[in-house]
Amino acid sequence: MIKNIVFDMGNVIIRFDPELFMVRLGLAEEDRKLLKRELFVSLEWSRMDRGSLTDEEAAEIVCRRVPERLHDAVRRLVGMWDRPILPVAGMYELVEELRGMGYGIYLLSNASFRQHDYWPRVPASKFFDGTLISADVKLVKPQPEIYRLLCDKFSLLPEECVFIDDSTSNAEGAYFCGINALVFHGDAHEMRLKLNELGVKVKC
Repeated sequence: MIKNIVFDMGNVIIRFDPELFMVRLGLAEEDRKLLKRELFVSLEWSRMDRGSLTDEEAAEIVCRRVPERLHDAVRRLVGMWDRPILPVAGMYELVEELRGMGYGIYLLSNASFRQHDYWPRVPASKFFDGTLISADVKLVKPQPEIYRLLCDKFSLLPEECVFIDDSTSNAEGAYFCGINALVFHGDAHEMRLKLNELGVKVKC
């Protein structure tokens, strides 16, 4: 019997769209290509998620690799991409409904230390019973240890949980730890149908 729903954050609860963030800063296409490679698809970004670099440290390292005219953009993309917060359509309502039905609601996210600063501004955050952030524990999905730590921290039984992530590898990581797992494709209605198939009778 399912008792708890565990959500990823980026592109499940809130949008994480580097291209959109860069367009908002008015960056030219070539600069966007450069920053996507040197910042968003970088070792430093992964190290922020693992908690081995602070956001400030990562930004300074990336700045050494890009032209000086982009340094301000790097710092803003690292430290202010969440302004404004952009919820994923339909997911606030789904989380609210699940909470109202009595399910435990938890967050398991690969995110940097700064997640604690912006999470309270996420509209759906008020419905969550607990969060586990990768940077805090020096583990990242899909390492099995992070799923086990989630269950230990909140006294959850894996077979009583559903984990929802937009990454197939992260969902698979949960599955191999005994947690029911669903891949989110950006469609809240589709997710409602999938939850129903697992016996979580949300409205469709």
